[in-house]
Amino acid sequence: MTQQNEYRLLDAGERALVVEFGSTVDPAINGKVLALDAALSASRVEGVRECVPTYRSLMIHYDPLVISRHALAERVSAIENAHLPSPKPGARWTLPCCYDPSIAEDIGQVQDLTGLGHDRIVALHSGATYRVYMYGFAPGYCYLGGLPKELAVSRRSTIRPPTPENVVLIGGGLSLVATISMPTGWYVVGRTAERMYAPERARPFLVDVGDEMLFEPVDLATFATLDARAAAGETVARREALS
Repeated sequence: MTQQNEYRLLDAGERALVVEFGSTVDPAINGKVLALDAALSASRVEGVRECVPTYRSLMIHYDPLVISRHALAERVSAIENAHLPSPKPGARWTLPCCYDPSIAEDIGQVQDLTGLGHDRIVALHSGATYRVYMYGFAPGYCYLGGLPKELAVSRRSTIRPPTPENVVLIGGGLSLVATISMPTGWYVVGRTAERMYAPERARPFLVDVGDEMLFEPVDLATFATLDARAAAGETVARREALS
């Protein structure tokens, strides 16, 4: 049912409630998602087990033996009626990215699709400031908004073979930093030396949802050096605190 404050409550089985704020990838909508996520986390609602933010919704996993669906919906309503401000980005991350065609396997196809030269694609992709909207699909897969319109190619009509690890992709008007080798419908335009997900770290996921991200072009030799450092456990991305 649609609420007066423009969100919908959707049941995902008997142990999860989805709060949906819209139908598009939009910073304002995502801000509402993150505000609710932060408020639920801060209030430590008994029975809430985990919250999973996405572009436009928050999935709240809960124990129905501890808190009822009705009580949880009332808590969500109270938070939304308080009109809490959207959290500001906590940090801006700069990831090294190599766009050399030898490891940016699909950049030639993107040139054909866009009519742009290699250097222009690199300039556009690395010149944008991205918003970290969510993690999803596989551990550490980091979904980014802010891709320049000139690079907004559709996703593939057929899936390509598995990519290397830690690739940077574009598709459907978005960019993505992947972590593991897997088939994909996106286009590989670069590769980062950074490990977005490392379970052995104190913080397995490197960046927070809501953070900003930039890509810094590096050549093959620099990439190889940074990749070796990252493989040894070093964080090679740079973090700038924003708040």
